[in-house]
Amino acid sequence: MLTLADSPSFTRTAPPRPHAVVIGSGFGGLAGAIRLGARGYRVTVLERLDQPGGRARVHRQDGFTFDAGPTIVTAPFLFEELWALCGRRMADDVTLAPMLPFYRIRFHDGATFDYSGDPRAMRAEVARFSPGDVEGYERFMAHSAAICRVGFEELGHVAFSSVTDMLRIAPALLRLGGHRSVFDLVARYIRDERLRTIFSFHPLLIGGSPFRASAIYCLIAHLERRWGVHFAMGGTGRLVEGLVGLIEGQGGSVRCGAEVARIDIAAGRATGVTLTDGSRIAADIVVSNADSAQTYLSLLGGEGRGWQRAKLRASHSSMGLFVWYFGTARKFPGIAHHTILMGPRYRGLIEDIFVRKVLAPDFSLYLHRPTATDPLLAPMGCDAFYVLAPVPNLAGGQDWPVLAEPYRQAIEAHLEATVMPGLTGSIVTSRVTTPADFAQDFLSFRGSGFGLEPVLTQSAWFRPHNASSAFRNLYLVGAGTHPGAGLPGVLSSAKVLDTVVPDARVHA
Repeated sequence: MLTLADSPSFTRTAPPRPHAVVIGSGFGGLAGAIRLGARGYRVTVLERLDQPGGRARVHRQDGFTFDAGPTIVTAPFLFEELWALCGRRMADDVTLAPMLPFYRIRFHDGATFDYSGDPRAMRAEVARFSPGDVEGYERFMAHSAAICRVGFEELGHVAFSSVTDMLRIAPALLRLGGHRSVFDLVARYIRDERLRTIFSFHPLLIGGSPFRASAIYCLIAHLERRWGVHFAMGGTGRLVEGLVGLIEGQGGSVRCGAEVARIDIAAGRATGVTLTDGSRIAADIVVSNADSAQTYLSLLGGEGRGWQRAKLRASHSSMGLFVWYFGTARKFPGIAHHTILMGPRYRGLIEDIFVRKVLAPDFSLYLHRPTATDPLLAPMGCDAFYVLAPVPNLAGGQDWPVLAEPYRQAIEAHLEATVMPGLTGSIVTSRVTTPADFAQDFLSFRGSGFGLEPVLTQSAWFRPHNASSAFRNLYLVGAGTHPGAGLPGVLSSAKVLDTVVPDARVHA
């Protein structure tokens, strides 16, 4: 018997794919969008700024290209997974150059340490500073490997949705020293103060104090040794471009200049978003890559249990960042790609930043010279730089419109007097970003550079959950949720969506 479906004029119409809206196009949002697209969702990414990337946006100025934010790529397999989900090879779109050394660390007295992933070279560097600490260094790295296996490889992409999840891993955290600080754990193995500084500074890369961050973050030392430290040729912005291309190839879209005013809630579930222009976009699920405090305080109007206004105001935010981008009319070949310039104080300066929240007259700096690896980021014969100083977040009350230029000048004078003689006369382009800019541009709570501070009481289950505990069909990714800041952290937060967001067919 002939049915309507057998008729030549009958066309089957596939049911529409469920719609996912992602707020924010930082690496967490872009990676989350790709993972949702691979699972059948139609995805719209909304970005309030004029370009995608969030903190990884790009400044192009006077022929120079400056990565605004992240410059260090570790655990590159997390990016490769995203290309593989789309049936593509990352290497066809982005070239990652391995760094050797990872960093050059320079102390105030001029002594330098080349930090790398080469075990033999590292033992030799440690021995140069303190021969008696070589064995302790080896034991520290073994401990770091054990922490990495649990804290990153096993738990980095696992949702902590209930206190039971936290209790289940508590014995392992205690056994690995998670109740200690990073510095305290390093000091158990290494006696030399300069080496203690070298092997404890890593929490600063994700917004934490080495003296307050949980020793779980000692995993970074092994993570870097195992997977290396890399730079994306063309700048980190090339990774952003590649991810946007993957989303569009899946049939999704990234809309810039689209600012979300609120997440719409009905009957206890997220139903879409309303933009500042008054238009509404309906969605089956909403994923927020906005600052977690911004999500709960503003986009949700302070509603919902778990992270109410009082809890957020009592929370500890990561430090602020002062970043000076500058280009020079000459090259500085003696400067490595990544240089860390330690100031005369370590613990005292960290306490000024995180505890006393005062802007100290001295500083430690991260100096980035991408043209050491990719000369095309500057005009011929020139160099591109950015120098970053950890500073108090806006809870310190600093008046950055007044302080920014004197502080920049102090940094310039310090660079001129130490590692870059002749700098002042060679600067041809310049721009500055302060914690006030982080608050304005990224709606970052307290102008912090990395969201919530990575202390034990704000980690895993104690952090805003990837699946909102306040509303159904609402999810969080990025630095402000589990597992935290840094490229491996925000990419892993997107990976958590694979376990907490239902497959598209459930919503269809």
